[in-house]
Amino acid sequence: MEHPQPLSALLGLTSNEGPAASARLPPAAAAPSAGAVLGLRVTAAALLLVLLPSLPASSSAPLLGGAGAAAAAMKPCGEEEEEEGAAGGGGGGGGGGGGDPWKECLELAVQLALRAGQIIRKALTEEKQVSTKTSAADLVTETDHFVENLIISVLKEKFPSHRFIAEESTAAGSKCVLTDSPTWIIDPVDGTCNFVHRFPTVAVSIGFAVNKELEFGVIYHCTEERLYTGRRGQGAFCNDKRLQVSKETDISKALILTEIGPKRDPATLKLFLGNIERLLKAQAHGVRVIGSSTLALCHLASGAADAYYQFGLHCWDLAAATVIIREAGGTVIDTSGGPLDLMSCRVIAAGTREMAMFIAQEIQTIHYRRDDEN
Repeated sequence: MEHPQPLSALLGLTSNEGPAASARLPPAAAAPSAGAVLGLRVTAAALLLVLLPSLPASSSAPLLGGAGAAAAAMKPCGEEEEEEGAAGGGGGGGGGGGGDPWKECLELAVQLALRAGQIIRKALTEEKQVSTKTSAADLVTETDHFVENLIISVLKEKFPSHRFIAEESTAAGSKCVLTDSPTWIIDPVDGTCNFVHRFPTVAVSIGFAVNKELEFGVIYHCTEERLYTGRRGQGAFCNDKRLQVSKETDISKALILTEIGPKRDPATLKLFLGNIERLLKAQAHGVRVIGSSTLALCHLASGAADAYYQFGLHCWDLAAATVIIREAGGTVIDTSGGPLDLMSCRVIAAGTREMAMFIAQEIQTIHYRRDDEN
């Protein structure tokens, strides 16, 4: 399987100073290959420069002044949406005829994901102030809060009528309700436990929904410089590579991904381990846990795994990745086998519906409270 080029190579960023160094972005005019980042066509309208708020003195990373070219999130070059991706498509706010009304939103999401990635890479190797939320395994750091505040403040200034669902804001008491309004669904640091331990599987995730329909998703693997994007009806990409899921239907030839979830009481652990045991007894090649649900789902979209399931993830873990998987030809459903409910805190995703339905029949439910009931 051919790996996509690092984003630094595509954009001309410097990366020889180590992960803690701040990447330098060239002027927009000096990055003619930026369209390849998303596999998309570049037009003059893509050269959108967004002045981000000033960073605190503790951050040495420069502003993303030349990232307009990196955010050249225009129409993909001609390929149609995969059948499974079309399942949740319909009309919605995707635009047609007169152009895509959410193009500017996607451009800005790409810029912000790249900027957040710079901050997270630098902070990864530094000392951190760590707190807990719902359990001793549910961690949060000052970087989670800073990145979330940065993303939301920029988006609010640019799109004041839009709504926001974000991990740390919800933990602090904000309501987690998806309405018909344009809504940003944000996980500022996915894989916070990894981040705390300097384990380099960490991402920033930005999803966008209109009329309760997911329109696009942007996920940036901060340490490997992989930018995953999906736009409803327009394909999914990792840097310059179009994504395609595995079409495996046989569990005995499958690699399955999952995550543990925040609850660690004996009953929950028994169910979690029992589900893994059932899949291994069904002769799955293996079950993997990497500590980041968004990146696990991106591996699925890339064809590097055949299925993913989890109880206890949240809408901000799932929103962006759902678009990417569907646009890569995959299916995303509820663990009952029915349609995905973004607020249900449970999911099965797979390259094929046959694989997803097999897993739905094998695993037992681990109950979590819905996001919109918190």
